[in-house]
Amino acid sequence: MHSLRSRLLALWIMLVVSGLATGYLLFESFQQTSNARLARSEELVARACRELADRYQLFVAAWHGAPIDDQLRQQLTAVTQTALAVTNGVEGGIWKADHGSLAYAFPTYEGTGPKTDLPAAELKTIREVNAEALRSGRAASIRQPGRSQVLIVHACPLRGPLPGITGWTMTRAFTAEGPAYNQLLAGLILLALTIFGSAAWLARVLYVWSRKIDQIETALDDRKNGLVDLPKIAPTGAPELDRLVDALNSTGERLSAERRRAAAAERLAALGRMSAGLAHEIRNPIAAMRLKAENALAATDGSRSSAALNTILQQVDRLDALLRDLLEMTQARDPKFSEVDLAAFLARTVETHRELAAARGIILTAGTGPAFAQLPKFDPSQMQRAMDNLIINALQNTPAGGAIAVEAHRKNDMLLLRVADTGPGIAAELRERLFEPFVTGRADGTGLGLAIVREIARHHHGDVRLLEAAGGAVFEIEVPWQPS
Repeated sequence: MHSLRSRLLALWIMLVVSGLATGYLLFESFQQTSNARLARSEELVARACRELADRYQLFVAAWHGAPIDDQLRQQLTAVTQTALAVTNGVEGGIWKADHGSLAYAFPTYEGTGPKTDLPAAELKTIREVNAEALRSGRAASIRQPGRSQVLIVHACPLRGPLPGITGWTMTRAFTAEGPAYNQLLAGLILLALTIFGSAAWLARVLYVWSRKIDQIETALDDRKNGLVDLPKIAPTGAPELDRLVDALNSTGERLSAERRRAAAAERLAALGRMSAGLAHEIRNPIAAMRLKAENALAATDGSRSSAALNTILQQVDRLDALLRDLLEMTQARDPKFSEVDLAAFLARTVETHRELAAARGIILTAGTGPAFAQLPKFDPSQMQRAMDNLIINALQNTPAGGAIAVEAHRKNDMLLLRVADTGPGIAAELRERLFEPFVTGRADGTGLGLAIVREIARHHHGDVRLLEAAGGAVFEIEVPWQPS
């Protein structure tokens, strides 16, 4: 799947390429048009020279011979005028090898008056082309390209009584500058303004939209202080994106309301389960104390009083421990964050349980991996209570000859505290509600140890989870390395 950004970028590239290709094609078309104009101009001067030759033949057909004087020059000029009168932009004349120009005319000249003077700048070229036509006995042409035009001079032999006579014609074909060139230039400028202006506008739209989309992504990915609700996104100023922003904000509000309702329902359900568990945990000690008290009262010699009182005191201790754990879970104190040396913290935590582990034949190890340049921050007292509960839970479920590994790692900006054992693992039916109060797999357990671990982790803006493992149970506490 291609993103909108990549599609807009592809459109921008296509727009630029199409602009370059269109400009190239227009220029090539102009070049071909220039070549066509040049070919038409060459055909024009050749046809004009043939017309001049025909007119000259009609003139000399009735000519009885005369010296080359002003009268003859005037007559030949009239012949040239008549021959070139219908050929626009063409000038020409009659040339004699040993006399030079005998006649010259430019009937379609667009100046203020008739042009009668032989063009001095092109005189050398006129002389050369006439000499070539006279020498070869057939028509000859010379093409002289310039910056904006091409000069075309054509000459053809004239048959008649006068020897060494040739006719010549001349025109200029505009190739670069001129009306056609100006039209091409205007077209290319318009093309550049429209296509490259559109490309620049599209590039700006792409840049602005990319920034706005990045802002939305950053806002959606902002998880300050462990918030789980969708953040309120500020308007971007783009109507299309703001409709999406409004939809996201509305969805976030609905999700937040639904989450609060679900959390309230979950709390009520958890409270019901906890109340049932609490009633069960309190009823058992009370029943045991009631039984012992009744037995002691029934005995007439008072022999059972001492044993009954000891049992009652044990049950009172059990109730006291239960209430203490409940208070720990429901009235958790805010963590007092401080920098903690992980190696020393784990060593101190593990040492507390090493004697019990040795008595049960269980190997207890601790490790932190490589040294960290920056120390993590957490409440060492609360976190040690959480780790104690996990280690005690592992000791109670690991058979003799097993092992328990306590480890600490850093992953990105998170601290991972892990307790892994080689016991039988957690039953599948307990996994979903494992961290709820009074959920336990042991007959003598209260089910508050893991619930306390979860509360401590959440007060550190983290959580605790049971990892999938091939054997045994692996619990992992994840909290920020340096909480904000």
